[in-house]
Amino acid sequence: MRRGRWVLALCLTLTLTVAGTACSGDDDEKTTLRVLAGPDLAVLEPLLDELRDETGVELDMDYRADADTGDDLVPGTGTGKGGGGHDLAWLSTDRSFRLRHKDTAQRLLRTPTMLSPVVVGLRPDVARELRTKSPEGKLSWADIADAAATGTVRFGLADPRQTGSGLAALVGVATAAAGTGGALRENDVSCDRLRGFRSGQRLTADSTRDLLDDFVDHPGTANALITYESDLLALNSGGRLKEKLEIVRPQDGMVLADFPLLLLDPDDPDRRAAYDKVVEWLQRDSVQEKIMRTALRRPVSPSVRRDGQLRAPVGNALFFPDELAVVERLLDDYGDPRRRVPDQVIFLLDFSGSMRGERMKALREAFADLSGADSSATGKFARFYQGERLTVVRFGGRVLEEKTVTVGGQKDLTTLADLVARGGYGDATAVWTALDHGYRTASTVVADDPERAVSIVLMTDGENNSGMAYEEFVRRYEARAAETRAAVHTYPVHFGEADAGALRRAATKTGGRMVDARGSSLSEAFKEIRGCR
Repeated sequence: MRRGRWVLALCLTLTLTVAGTACSGDDDEKTTLRVLAGPDLAVLEPLLDELRDETGVELDMDYRADADTGDDLVPGTGTGKGGGGHDLAWLSTDRSFRLRHKDTAQRLLRTPTMLSPVVVGLRPDVARELRTKSPEGKLSWADIADAAATGTVRFGLADPRQTGSGLAALVGVATAAAGTGGALRENDVSCDRLRGFRSGQRLTADSTRDLLDDFVDHPGTANALITYESDLLALNSGGRLKEKLEIVRPQDGMVLADFPLLLLDPDDPDRRAAYDKVVEWLQRDSVQEKIMRTALRRPVSPSVRRDGQLRAPVGNALFFPDELAVVERLLDDYGDPRRRVPDQVIFLLDFSGSMRGERMKALREAFADLSGADSSATGKFARFYQGERLTVVRFGGRVLEEKTVTVGGQKDLTTLADLVARGGYGDATAVWTALDHGYRTASTVVADDPERAVSIVLMTDGENNSGMAYEEFVRRYEARAAETRAAVHTYPVHFGEADAGALRRAATKTGGRMVDARGSSLSEAFKEIRGCR
């Protein structure tokens, strides 16, 4: 009996000793890396225990709002070598960071881990309506912008100033609107073609997760979502919607997120060795399959067979801008989606006798195109939109008529068309009297509603031969309130025998620019000039 107790005690002692040695060994071999992570990476939490067990590397995830995390990725800005006390960063996208901190970004090790394009989720009835109007039923960003301008599509989009998904969506739409086929340049966003698209936004949030929650909690507010494909697939499979969204992958291209894993201090051999283990594990086909099924994102490995809707082709991958000024200009123009006020455009239209016939026909066609008759991609992006306030001033030797319409539907656009189609020509051309009248109207708008952006479009086919002289207009303009002069710019359209030099001087004086319609058409000129600031 005593011998039995001795043997049991010995076994327990040996067991505890071996166990303690094993635990100590595991502790010595285990490495913990602190990771600055975007919230889109939280879905991978179930896989991190497997990563630790198979590689000995534990990832301590610190989730932050994913506006590319800014200076937190710059070494030396925090308590650790990698910036902010982090060893790695795992984001949906690092594109903005690479533009803002090029020298730092070039030093960091970067490995894409999965893919997801920015796409559109539409309620089935809206998708059917749009597809019936589109050739072969295929939809583009231009179709979405056109439908947003008419109020057919009311979408949710995460704030592009705060989220990778929102910024990628904005870049995608702006690139499609530019129609160049390449990366956006600064002059591609100098003339805003996204006002109609923006008018359709009904929901926004500082994170994609909050956006999805708002969409579910307020089902009547929006009928579309613009976000990562993986977000929409997860929402459709989560049982939170009465009817699943139809996923539209715009045929004019999409921006892809590649969820890069970044090593913030490549010169640290221990962190480098641990990073290499994590990367090797993540790139295994078996792990890529698990990521695909867990996160509903496309594998980066071409050898992994894609499941279900992830087999749908991405098509044209749109380029991200390679200049920081382009992104900043795009964001500045986009503004704050929570405080957006529709713009007002004051059209000063020459109705002198020389405009009779073909020239007036061209003017009416231009307004018809802006009202939705132009089915081209540029026409869909440039059209009048719901909520926009339009003031038309007809002038000859004096102001003949003024009318303001707030676009709420086709009835308002018809009213506008009737106004332009109406006869009654003047026998002279009072260009500067008309422009002075436009600034009186604009001054009232600025005083009553400082948040509303106001611009003036001046179209004439002749020289000033009546009313006030240019010098008198300038004197009155300079006497106006500083707020009006700072906010309201003139965009003359050079047409027919108009004095190009005089129109250009007026544009320069008021901070606008002139467009020459003689080499194209009035319709193209109005699309280019309307709303430029």
